[in-house]
Amino acid sequence: MTSTFLQRLRDFAAGFDRQFGDYLQPAGNVPPELIEAIRYSVLAPGKRIRPYLATRCCELVGGTAYEALPVAAALECVHAFSLIHDDLPAMDDDDLRRGQPTCHKKFGEATAILAGDALIVLAFELLASRVEDQALAAGMVLKLARGAGWAGMIGGQTADVLGESRPPTPELVEYIDEHKTASIFQIACELGAMAGHGGEADVSSLGQFGRQVGRAFQIADDLLDLSATTDLMGKKVGKDAAANKQTLPQCLGIEQSRLAAKEAVEAAITALEGFGTEAEELRALARYVVDRNY
Repeated sequence: MTSTFLQRLRDFAAGFDRQFGDYLQPAGNVPPELIEAIRYSVLAPGKRIRPYLATRCCELVGGTAYEALPVAAALECVHAFSLIHDDLPAMDDDDLRRGQPTCHKKFGEATAILAGDALIVLAFELLASRVEDQALAAGMVLKLARGAGWAGMIGGQTADVLGESRPPTPELVEYIDEHKTASIFQIACELGAMAGHGGEADVSSLGQFGRQVGRAFQIADDLLDLSATTDLMGKKVGKDAAANKQTLPQCLGIEQSRLAAKEAVEAAITALEGFGTEAEELRALARYVVDRNY
């Protein structure tokens, strides 16, 4: 099941990247070095899980992949921004991302910072300019800003960096996982449902699904940092323990962390009860995030 779903995910990513590349054509006069750094980072090989979530949630409530595309592209811009900045020497100081040199290693720190800055702004530009219903676009901009901002992903990343100087605690790990990762997974599902003109109940249920999948994804990622190889992950492994990162395996150990990830997946699947067999793709994704080996 995992290998079959992974192939479907790869097929989706290939199609999405072709369309996404068209969104990365600047309308104005932009320094070519900045364009190159942005495209290098954002189109690097990746699973595109957040765009996948947005697209499938949109389709689940009756929308189309075309309607989901601006949301999916905006989410991948936010994700790429977070990776570029997370890899910087002042933060995680990584040399490798998605199997290639990190943006600052390839283009220098200043250009990498500016590429990340440009991507987070581009995310909101895409929603404002590509979503035809402007009232809907405004609501999406607000939701993404809250999910990615100081009370969401960026707040979680801040707690992650500052937590390196503190002993690991379950409470701080929960805050980091909920804000740094689960917040954007939740927003991906909610924005996708909004793009498909889903009702409030559908948006809420799919948001809960996304939040639990995000929690499971982060726990699984932390476990893989202990067990996977650099070649498989496309980034350096074993760095969480070395940096005294706040992770669930550091607090509870491997077996309890695996159990917590499985419980999150079960909660995610429960949130889909009202959607019947039409949500099987999303259930497969939830199972995949804890069964994957990279």
